[in-house]
Amino acid sequence: MNLENQTIVVEFFLKGLSGYPRLELLLFVLILIMYVFILLGNGTLILISIIDPHLHKPMYFFLGNLSFLDICFTTTSIPQISVSFLSEKKTISFTACSSLMFLGLAMGTTECVLLGMMAFDRYVAICNPLRYPIIMSRKSYVPMAIGSWFAGFVSSAIQTGFVVQLPFCKNNVINHFSCEILAVMKLACADISDNEFLMLVITTLFALTPLLLIVVSYSLIISSILKIRSSEGRSKAFSTCSAHLTVVIIFYGTIIFMYMKPKSKDTLNSDDLDTTDKLISMFYGVMTPMMNPLIYSLRNKDVKDAVKHLLNRRLTSK
Repeated sequence: MNLENQTIVVEFFLKGLSGYPRLELLLFVLILIMYVFILLGNGTLILISIIDPHLHKPMYFFLGNLSFLDICFTTTSIPQISVSFLSEKKTISFTACSSLMFLGLAMGTTECVLLGMMAFDRYVAICNPLRYPIIMSRKSYVPMAIGSWFAGFVSSAIQTGFVVQLPFCKNNVINHFSCEILAVMKLACADISDNEFLMLVITTLFALTPLLLIVVSYSLIISSILKIRSSEGRSKAFSTCSAHLTVVIIFYGTIIFMYMKPKSKDTLNSDDLDTTDKLISMFYGVMTPMMNPLIYSLRNKDVKDAVKHLLNRRLTSK
């Protein structure tokens, strides 16, 4: 390709649902309402995990990190998506796009690793309860959480660094709501096989390896629970990990459905992304953080009691 005919891209156009203005307006209202619930729900979980002495345990320390992560993840994406729904000019600068890509990848990868750490915590609590205070001491679970964040940001920095070095020519239309890495990579006027291989390696290390840890942990947990003779004991043991398992199923289930479902040849050879896929992507980015507090509040007795105690204390103080 002649350099004279190339146009260096300095901004991208986010296509999103530009062909459906009424749907964009509806989604703007829905996302705004969901964002408020995300802030309130996850903020409440962070607050009670700090002020309630009964929740000063590894499990709830990880839960506080997960809630903070969900707030950060949605705060980096929802404002930009909401603005694009209302604005006629749906452009974003190359620098801003790269920053959003980096933060989105970092938060997503961190959540994968963090969910794996939480599964290991539940495994030790149920399968090795006598050694739990030793194995999951503060010297263990704090570095585990820090390591999750570190892994997310380092892996994201590597992937984003390789993407921003790609040459982008005339085509600057991102067929997505946001700067999703695959959608951006498709616009490069160069071979992206090295980037795809790097993504495969990082996905295996920081998404599939935690999933494997989760599967192994819960296989051992279920095996251990089934050995408990009393039904009350089995129910109590399962209740301590049912909320986390539900969150894992929703999180990984959505990812698997988005990226691993079979596609027709027409879809694979087309630049157009199905509208349904875009809405599923939004569900992954907004619904999951909104549902996490609800799941833990409904399925975890300690969290329910802490929320009730917080509400009662506020009511009595008035």
